[in-house]
Amino acid sequence: MRLSVVIVSYNVKKHLEQCLFSVQKASIGIETEIYVIDNNSVDGSVELVQNSFPEIKLIVNKDNKGFATACNQALSVSKSKYALLLNPDTVVAEDTFISCIKFMDDHLEAGALGVKMINGKGEFLPESKRSLPTPLISFYKIFGLSALFPKSKTFGKYQLRYIDKNEIAEIEVLSGAYMFLRMETLQKTGLLDEDFFMYGEDIDLSYRIIKSGYKNYYFPETTIIHYKGESTKKGSLNYVRIFYQAMSIFAKKHYSDKNLKWFLFFIHLAIYLRAGISILKRLSRKILLPLLDFTLIFFSFRYIIPLWGNYKFGSPGYYSSEIINLFIPAYILIWLFFVLLNGGYQKYINSKKLFRSIIYGSIAILIIYSLLPEHYRFSRAIILIGTVTTFVILYLSRIITSLFKINILDFMGRKQQKTVVIYEADNHDDKLSDFFENKFNIIGYLSKKTNTKVNYLGNFSRLPEIIDFYKISRVIYVLGDISTTEIINSMLTVSKKNIAFKIVLPAKSITDNNFLIIDVGEHAEINSKLNKSTDNKLRKKIFTIFKFFKKIV
Repeated sequence: MRLSVVIVSYNVKKHLEQCLFSVQKASIGIETEIYVIDNNSVDGSVELVQNSFPEIKLIVNKDNKGFATACNQALSVSKSKYALLLNPDTVVAEDTFISCIKFMDDHLEAGALGVKMINGKGEFLPESKRSLPTPLISFYKIFGLSALFPKSKTFGKYQLRYIDKNEIAEIEVLSGAYMFLRMETLQKTGLLDEDFFMYGEDIDLSYRIIKSGYKNYYFPETTIIHYKGESTKKGSLNYVRIFYQAMSIFAKKHYSDKNLKWFLFFIHLAIYLRAGISILKRLSRKILLPLLDFTLIFFSFRYIIPLWGNYKFGSPGYYSSEIINLFIPAYILIWLFFVLLNGGYQKYINSKKLFRSIIYGSIAILIIYSLLPEHYRFSRAIILIGTVTTFVILYLSRIITSLFKINILDFMGRKQQKTVVIYEADNHDDKLSDFFENKFNIIGYLSKKTNTKVNYLGNFSRLPEIIDFYKISRVIYVLGDISTTEIINSMLTVSKKNIAFKIVLPAKSITDNNFLIIDVGEHAEINSKLNKSTDNKLRKKIFTIFKFFKKIV
């Protein structure tokens, strides 16, 4: 056997299907065995492999054994010359395996290699090449010196950014997302250390490969897509704890007592710093942002009311302090209450909902206003002016928070984004076309061959020009019609245009929309779904409270 591909799966059915599809394409002409080790998924991943990929060797665990243990289950029975540890949230090019095998065959000193990885936006992932996290390098990383001086051979060593991303280079640490190993090397180093449950096992194995006399290489002559499905969780306290626990295991295993003391110091420091940042981010969304909104709106009213009093009645002090200090805060709280109900304090904010929440708040205020005694009904004009002011303040504040990735304002709904589809004209059918046009705002289609289809925009090699001319914000590739290699190269040509990419399995896969499409915005969409669920729960709670008070009255 030439190659064993080892994929550990845990609740990633949607990614896994595309990954296996691309792996099978890359395995053509190579004697390959593919292992999927499922760590007790509940999303139907096992059934997917059994039904759609029966030729794949499936190992089903009854509990989550972690990454290292699961990999070892396959590696311990493999008889191949080479083994590949591959994340399920990846898509490999058709030439990836053959290119790696040729390089390893030509470089007998190579114990392992990693490849050039890009994310779902076509951007290079710097973790494609790294160095060992020594105490000093960890210090530079934790205190931001590596980010300030990325090209420095001293401060920027963590991610080796001074090495050209398109240059083959000897490196120290490979990414566990794609780790191409010589089995002969593993016989000397031993398999993955099962003390590492998740994270750190790639660093440990990379270091042991070097200590065994082999070299690790960064090999950018083939590129893969790595969606980084777990990246949305990296701000969580749980991620911080698990990751730095793994670093502690590595340090205790490989560093001397003197170095260990400093390394553990930096690890604990990093835990506190990352935890502090995580807490501050949550506070900014749950407490600080509403407080900032209230403060900005209130002081705007303190400025607007005297101006209106002077304009309407010739007296800046026409309205009493009771109005400013009692009624205005109450109005602001009503507006912010509706903002909360409509998701204005969640990660992703819909601009239409933000506008709608202010309108609903103003309607509620006007209804309450009409029920007040006449001497408290001081001015409808101030309420209307306040409506505009509140919306402007909230809109501007959300634009600012979007820049800092705290609360992201969605200017265009998912369906309204201008979209093009890239497919192979000979294989395209009406079912797939209907699916796209019902789901997205399709501007047109591109393919490798000229055709007479309505809305045909041209050859897909002209994608950069078409994006600029039609102001496209989303590109959908039909995998199988267009090869993985062509998709990756196409993404790289427009990676700086801030395009949302989607990859769709072939038309025959249109059976379950829950796992048909993979895209860089997937986590935003998932968050949106979760937000809707949260909104519904919140509304139910408020409705229950209203019913309770109604019974009391």
